Amino acid sequence: MKQNVILRRLLPALLSLGLALALWYGLSLTVAYTEGRQVSLTGRVIDRHGEPVRGAKVSLVLNGHPFGAGAANEPAPPLAESQRDGTFVVDLPAEEVGAIEALVLEISRPHFKSLQWEAGDDEIARLNRGESLRLPDMELSRRMTVGFWVATLTFVAILVLIALEKLHNTMAALLGVAIILGTTFVGGAVSPDLFIFDFERALEYVDFNVIFLVMGMMIVIGVIEETGIFQWLAYQSYRLSGGRAWLLVTILMLITSVASALLDNVTTMLLMTPMTIQIALAMGITPLSLLIPEVLASNVGGISTLIGTPTNILIGSYAGLSFNDFLTKLTPGVLLAQVALTVYVLIRYRKQFLVRGGELSEALLNRLRESGRITRPAKLRKAGLIFGVMLLLFILGERVHLVPAVTAILGAVAMLLWVTPDIESMLKVVDWTTLMFFISLFIVVGSIQEVGLISIITGVIGRLVGSNLTMAILVLVWSAAILSGVIANIPFTAAMLPVVGSLTRTIPGASNQVLFYGLSIGSAMGGNSSLIGASANLVTAGIAERAGYRITYVEFFKIGMPAMIITVAIGTLWLFIRF
Repeated sequence: MKQNVILRRLLPALLSLGLALALWYGLSLTVAYTEGRQVSLTGRVIDRHGEPVRGAKVSLVLNGHPFGAGAANEPAPPLAESQRDGTFVVDLPAEEVGAIEALVLEISRPHFKSLQWEAGDDEIARLNRGESLRLPDMELSRRMTVGFWVATLTFVAILVLIALEKLHNTMAALLGVAIILGTTFVGGAVSPDLFIFDFERALEYVDFNVIFLVMGMMIVIGVIEETGIFQWLAYQSYRLSGGRAWLLVTILMLITSVASALLDNVTTMLLMTPMTIQIALAMGITPLSLLIPEVLASNVGGISTLIGTPTNILIGSYAGLSFNDFLTKLTPGVLLAQVALTVYVLIRYRKQFLVRGGELSEALLNRLRESGRITRPAKLRKAGLIFGVMLLLFILGERVHLVPAVTAILGAVAMLLWVTPDIESMLKVVDWTTLMFFISLFIVVGSIQEVGLISIITGVIGRLVGSNLTMAILVLVWSAAILSGVIANIPFTAAMLPVVGSLTRTIPGASNQVLFYGLSIGSAMGGNSSLIGASANLVTAGIAERAGYRITYVEFFKIGMPAMIITVAIGTLWLFIRF
């Protein structure tokens, strides 16, 4: 009985002690969990078009004091920077959690107005309880600084210099880079409004996928060129034509078109032009009646593949389009355009093609035969095997995420190891001037993207077409075609890529990349309208002039403009059929 009394008296005390211990233990776990968990603020920075803003600095003002500043009157140092998708994460100091009375985020970026976000009572309470917050999207507004006008006017000046041929393309682009970076580093030290972007940011705009793809293909083509295969094809075209000019030009246009799709149109014209001039002179017809149709066919045929034109290389790298994408989605339309172009050429040059000179002398035939001989058959077999493997990798490589630039470099190295082991002589075939043009162009176009000119252009086109995909295709294709005749199509395409990317994300139904294919058709076929519209045009004109046959701007325009209208109309029709 005495033991029962003792137990009854001790039981409440034991229960009270156990409850106290449980409460203490639970509280300890809660405090430990709260203290061990990182409390963060996450959000996204966008512009007025809803596009992510990269590189925005995010600072914190906590309880009225700039966090991390050495003194109260100093600005708060950035704690985070928005990423490529515009997102940022700011981790709050653990010792401040539970004692937050006021919190302000400051977001700033060059060429934008600064923005502040202040936490309300509910957000502060949640933070003090150890909860992380997902903030609403922060929209920054553009501002036009002096740097905006420097970058814009520099870009326009480069286009004018290239169009008027006052400076070499590469020299003009390098001049633009010098002005932009000089303004940033010299002028930016005087006034923040003269800042455009720093050197590291400038290099981020350089698309090295394009650079290595072009460089690799230059080496591959340089090896193939030494075999004499293109000169052999030109001579065989003459033999098949039997001296009939209309048939010869048809065959030459077909060869040029296919070669431009497999190599690139500039290199194709470099190789085809000298032999074409010889054949035309031997037949007694003007070389321009063969050269101009060839270059027109080259610009059209190159659209079929990723590596066919410099503009396709730019578009494919930016939009993530593969070799197979261009081949399967544009080739039927290109074939239709090529047929229409051939018919147009035969009608346009019918008088020259109906005039046939006398039979060629044995001496002339021997000269053509010697010029059209395959000089290194063993090298051609090796190079042909490697190039065939490269084409397979271009087509199938996307399945194993093999980017075209890597395929080109692999092919170039294989050529150097197996076909032409003298690397010093082969590296001389790389056109470093062209590569520097691309690098400089990327930086200049990056500057106008950085300061907001591209955003303004996107807004204008967006308001013009609204959400109408049909209108967007028509406006994009025909504006690209017309402007490519005034502005060289490579810088024009590079400048338009961010615009097309923005429209693709905002216009309903454009996610199938039809606008990028429209830019490809417009810029490449549009290059046929004028002598300065495409690099292949200028290359052909330069070789012809050195041979004594000058292609004037007016003469090319008279032939090229109708060809451009015909082919672009067919290309536009194909886009509506296919997409």
